[in-house]
Amino acid sequence: MTDKTGPSQINDNRDKVIVRTSVVGILVNVLLAAFKAVIGIMSNSIAVLLDAVNNLSDALSSIITIVGTKLAGKLPDKKHPLGYGRIEYLSAMIVSGIVLYAGITAAVESVKKIIEPQTPQYSTTSLIIIAVAVLVKIALGRYVKGQGVKVNSGALVASGADALFDAILSASVLACALVFTFTGFSLEAYVGVLISVFIIKAGIEMMVEMVNEILGIRADKEKTSRIKKLLTEEPEVRGAYDLIMYNYGPEKDFASVHLELPDSMTAREIDQLTRRLERKVYRKTGVILAGVGLYSYNTSDDEASVIQKKVHDLVTSYDWCVQMHGFYVDLEQKEMSFDVVLSFDIEAKAGVATIHSELQKLYPDYSIEIAPDVDVSD
Repeated sequence: MTDKTGPSQINDNRDKVIVRTSVVGILVNVLLAAFKAVIGIMSNSIAVLLDAVNNLSDALSSIITIVGTKLAGKLPDKKHPLGYGRIEYLSAMIVSGIVLYAGITAAVESVKKIIEPQTPQYSTTSLIIIAVAVLVKIALGRYVKGQGVKVNSGALVASGADALFDAILSASVLACALVFTFTGFSLEAYVGVLISVFIIKAGIEMMVEMVNEILGIRADKEKTSRIKKLLTEEPEVRGAYDLIMYNYGPEKDFASVHLELPDSMTAREIDQLTRRLERKVYRKTGVILAGVGLYSYNTSDDEASVIQKKVHDLVTSYDWCVQMHGFYVDLEQKEMSFDVVLSFDIEAKAGVATIHSELQKLYPDYSIEIAPDVDVSD
């Protein structure tokens, strides 16, 4: 029995999970905000009122997540041929901005209450409601974050993490209320400052993570290693190099790679091989192999192998040389070419010039072409 679940169906299911989870978050946060606002006004508690405002900001975050998911799910068009998936990263950034704003607001209001303290008045009913709110927030945070991890949604993960922080905030408010009830000493403004610092920290970390996703970060080592292994399983492929991953939103990964193949293969054989590899990589990893470049290696000359070893030993003797590949030498035309992967410790032009100079001393009659590559994946 074959699996008939295609990419579009997977994306539809993912969008439904995100929207459903966000709607649950909106309803829960609106209800919590209403209860806490009433308690905050009745008890004259700044901490409880700020907690209510924080719940409203969470509801707004969930609304933004829904809007972002719907926009990200738009079909590709002429202006955006690779789709709108990266909008999810932008929506997650907005969520992190709301978290950051809530944390700063809480800090400011708490400091004001330290300067001008007010005496709160808690009832048994208000304490019970705050305690229930803590448990509800913990359950909501675990649920939202779990669903976010399940469908790879940065916005949901951020919302879930925020809900768990809110649970800590509400627990602190409850603790302050209990301390005041039994001792008459009010700590809520000071605890509000402390908790706001943690909320601000969480907002900054979420924002930095999303900025990194938008800028582009180093590809996951486990995934790139798996792709290279799948490629080099083919007997014709001696090596897979220059693997670059391109992400256009969650579950939308493209890649390009260079394969090292024998110089005796025909164009027809290479075409069949690359098509087979494209299907294999997508089926096994979900990554679309959008571009396949080729390096040829000498298969019929021992002298070429000797030259390659000498060149390889010289090039890799430098600490800033990560790898050499794609070597080919034409003994009749006196030409050699290869790629060298340079670390970020040296400027590409300087590295190539150094290698070229040393090789020209060894092979003065040869025309040497060196292409520098960036160390973008493991």
